[in-house]
Amino acid sequence: MAESRLHQLSARGQSVWIDYLSRDLLQTGELKRMIEEDAVVGVTSNPTIFQKAISHGNAYDEQLKELLEHEDDAKEIFLHLAVRDVENALDLLAPVHEDNAEDGYVSIEVDPTLAYDTKATYAEAIRLHQWIDRPNLYVKIPGTEPGLQAIEDCIADGRSINVTLLFSLQMHERSMEAYVHGLERFVEGGGDPANVRSVASFFVSRVDTEADKRLGAIGSEEALALRGKLAIANARLAYENYKNVFSGERWEALEAKGALPQRCLWASTSTKNPEYRDVLYVEELIGPHTVNTMPEETIQAFQDHGEVRGDTVENDLAEAHRLLEEQLPAVGVDYDDVVASLEKEGVEKFSDSFAELLDGVRAKRETVAA
Repeated sequence: MAESRLHQLSARGQSVWIDYLSRDLLQTGELKRMIEEDAVVGVTSNPTIFQKAISHGNAYDEQLKELLEHEDDAKEIFLHLAVRDVENALDLLAPVHEDNAEDGYVSIEVDPTLAYDTKATYAEAIRLHQWIDRPNLYVKIPGTEPGLQAIEDCIADGRSINVTLLFSLQMHERSMEAYVHGLERFVEGGGDPANVRSVASFFVSRVDTEADKRLGAIGSEEALALRGKLAIANARLAYENYKNVFSGERWEALEAKGALPQRCLWASTSTKNPEYRDVLYVEELIGPHTVNTMPEETIQAFQDHGEVRGDTVENDLAEAHRLLEEQLPAVGVDYDDVVASLEKEGVEKFSDSFAELLDGVRAKRETVAA
């Protein structure tokens, strides 16, 4: 079989993950095929994804019938359904993880309605890790102000965490600090940092969606010329910060004990604006020690016509700095407000999806029980 475009991407050190998980994806063998043919080496999921999977078709009906014999809480029912999918995907990806301990991961997210409650987020993350108890499990915690402390505490307990809903450079830097400090605490307690992993899920396309809306509203020639630029510049600067954090004496002390950096994971990489190239957020963010978690349509699009043009994530850094520090302020776009709005909206969207998911579980419960 000829080397696919996604295999070429992987050869540059970027891991291909899929941002979708469902029972159909597992039972039809489609995930297995993607691992073999599309270079997929990881899976992420979120409440929106599970809501869509559980509400359509009857793949979950048989397990639902079993659960209804002893469980009537909608959240607990959902967790049992989701955990079975996650465990099956973990089994499928176990050989990948054994071959390369940085990949082969599957992520499950804490209840997003807990995003501003440190203690509840920490408790649920630990519960999920204890429940599933696999070396290739990531538990996703939103990178909100209260979430950061829960992330650090989980890392200090030796638990691998996927930090999600990162939009701003500041919160990404704080996510990296939470990881490093958590590792330091873990090592001080006698833990082996080689067994702990983390990724920072830095969202991409939504940044352009929000910034472009504001630039369009301003409407000046200078503002309109900046559309479609912030998302890639933002991610490239995040990667620059990543390289700075995971170097130097402080990091080298942990690295000497076996610690690995918290990789940048590019999330939300489907192109929302039809005027932009459909693989834009893959082609322009290629680089070593990164992850791109793509929806199925982006995987297919990249396999068809994606281009691997070297480590593009390090291109045009001076231009990226100028965009954030000079050009956007000059036309009246407040970067800090853009990313703060996106974080708030992201938590709300996931919380709304979670509520909708639980309503869907209740509706399914009634249908199956009838």
